[in-house]
Amino acid sequence: MHRHHDESSVRHTEAYYHLVLERMTPRATPPFESAEMQERVWGRRWGVENDVGHLRLCVLHRPGDEMHAIDPTGRYDPTIGAYIDEDEQWYWRDTMPPDLIRMQAEHDALAAALRAEGVDIVYVDCPPRDPHAVFTRDMAVAVKGGAVVCRLGLVGRHPDSGRRGEERYITRLLVELGMPILHTIHGHGLLEGGSVCWLNSSTVAVGMSYRQNESGVRQLEAVLTEQGVRVIRVPLPGYALHLDGACVMVDYDKALINVTRLPYWFLDTLRELGISPIHVWPTEPHAVNCLAVRPGRVIIPAGCPRTRERLTAAGIETIEVPYDEILKNGGGIHCSTPPLIRDP
Repeated sequence: MHRHHDESSVRHTEAYYHLVLERMTPRATPPFESAEMQERVWGRRWGVENDVGHLRLCVLHRPGDEMHAIDPTGRYDPTIGAYIDEDEQWYWRDTMPPDLIRMQAEHDALAAALRAEGVDIVYVDCPPRDPHAVFTRDMAVAVKGGAVVCRLGLVGRHPDSGRRGEERYITRLLVELGMPILHTIHGHGLLEGGSVCWLNSSTVAVGMSYRQNESGVRQLEAVLTEQGVRVIRVPLPGYALHLDGACVMVDYDKALINVTRLPYWFLDTLRELGISPIHVWPTEPHAVNCLAVRPGRVIIPAGCPRTRERLTAAGIETIEVPYDEILKNGGGIHCSTPPLIRDP
């Protein structure tokens, strides 16, 4: 009786709360990014920690009705050889307006090449007046265990124009898939995924330009620092937008580069990391914007024979995909294919 009376008395005190919880120990390990915790909590291992491991899942957006936002009436500027609308924030680099049927055929060929390499594809919607949404790489950055949702720089006058707004569409898709979102770039931060390059599992390079500012990069860096990854800021020249126009990894120790778009010291950084540069042929700069589907095997735009020769000589296998019409929209294959899952 006396013992029961003591228990009843304790139950109504603050001490009782602590007596119960002292037997339930929280565990910080294994870490969030571990395969064990990813599979237990999130259903599978998510994210990437390199740019060349076997690509398992990526996001595409097939060009569609949004391309009709490119109004050719009175929008061609012969001084730059392009259609452009500064209010709506789009451009098209050709003397003729977009051929949507051809764009879709090229995009379908890219999807087929990916599937042939064992890559699963998910498609994302886009704002209805956003003709650059085919370049899904810019919407989010995959890191270890999840994704960082970017904040894009172009804001059109119309609420659905420009690239600002893609963030909502990629967030919806990631939630539907069950992929953890580790951070969303906010405040005055700007960050677009095409300027983020995993050099190895502990080093990420970010191209600094008008589309990436210090606030955005600091936010990404905070996530990566927690994972033991250092960030290298690489200033890009002039109006160059993204690092994937200058450097793309094609194997664990090889990068395809356009040296005219990189600072001299970055070449030393690559050597220090044991990465051999393969120089794009000077008249084929768009070849850099290729995609590794596994170590030493890349999908590359057609029409780059001299660069392909250099890649072959370096032991890199290439898969050609026609991409000429989509290239007129300001980006390439790498721009169009953000990974969600790669093998470590």
